[in-house]
Amino acid sequence: PAEQRALARFLPAWQGVDAAPPGGAGVDRLREVLVPLQGVALAPEVWERDVLPRRVGAYSQAWMDQLCAGGELVWVGAGALGRSSGRVALYFREDARWLGPPSSKAERPTSPLHDTIRERLAAGAAFWTDLLADLGEEEPLQLQEALWDLAWAGEVTNDAFAPLRAPRLTLARRERDAGRRFARRRRPGAPQVLGRWSLTAPLFAEAPAHGPRMRARSEVMLERYGIVTRETALAEGVPGGFSTLYGELTNLETLGTARRGYFVEGLGGAQFALPAAIERLRTMRSDEPAGALVLAVTDPANSYGATLPWPKRESDDSGRRPSRVPGAYVVTLDAEPVLYVERGGKALLALREPHDGWLRPALEALADAVRRGRIPRLGLERFDGEPVVGSEVGALLIELGFRQGPRRLTLSA
Repeated sequence: PAEQRALARFLPAWQGVDAAPPGGAGVDRLREVLVPLQGVALAPEVWERDVLPRRVGAYSQAWMDQLCAGGELVWVGAGALGRSSGRVALYFREDARWLGPPSSKAERPTSPLHDTIRERLAAGAAFWTDLLADLGEEEPLQLQEALWDLAWAGEVTNDAFAPLRAPRLTLARRERDAGRRFARRRRPGAPQVLGRWSLTAPLFAEAPAHGPRMRARSEVMLERYGIVTRETALAEGVPGGFSTLYGELTNLETLGTARRGYFVEGLGGAQFALPAAIERLRTMRSDEPAGALVLAVTDPANSYGATLPWPKRESDDSGRRPSRVPGAYVVTLDAEPVLYVERGGKALLALREPHDGWLRPALEALADAVRRGRIPRLGLERFDGEPVVGSEVGALLIELGFRQGPRRLTLSA
């Protein structure tokens, strides 16, 4: 429906995706961008490759490191993604107790080693070398694995962001007595364990009462999405759903901060929006082309698979369906999703019938995203479940600059 397409156009514009920075640069601009994104759980690589650069412009990892090292920003795990990565939510330290920990289905680690780490960190933050010294009977590799178990479960954090960029468990076993003592001390520390480790419980201690916390969460969701609906609360994983926010959203309406109405057809009847968001949404109801946009599917600016449903093709009987997983991308034309890039960049899934004339502009937008470095690399092997080499789609991809190999077509930044 046109109203839902208007919402799909609205969210990237509201969140400043690819917009010229309105003022400020560097760390100051990053602070502005992160305020409404607090509590969103994304994979670290999605944060730094897909989400923040699209809003900040010339993003530098040093800015994130500065905010974390200075104690302004903290990260909290929200579930593991295999053994080498996971999802993390970002908070400004003073806001964490108001917003509460991220929604997560991660189970609490319960081994004796996990309990030992908890007891040590309850006594105070510790560097990796402190943990090795205090828990000297433990093997470094097992200690590192247990530490990351607690991190992904949301119980432990670090005052550096660098460990999240290299969390793979490749720490070499410590040699206690081999080699020269002072030479060993000068070796650089493994990036997986840099910084000080600490418990996250103090961040959320002394939390305000339920009402003020729901007010804070309602406010940050309004800032993030502009319009909050029942589907928005469901996609966010708000405990208790939309009903837990409804009372405070109503209070914000009474104060004039938000307005209640039926802004997006096809969504829940009770909808709340910021006045500025309503005006901006109204300007997007025209039939003017919105062009092509390539977004990470887990980006909060992508409403499909969250607030809005993915489109269904009647002729598609392959059983393949798009989903919001880290590393996958969606291409939209005029705010309508047309192409889904599966995680790993090996397969494409058409979200509309391929003969409708949209394929070339969608593939052009995808190739442009790779050349700009927004997608690191594509090595396409299949399109709609069929081999891409030797197909009509493959010929089009070669025309757009993809290199042909025995089994795949590749394009790199």
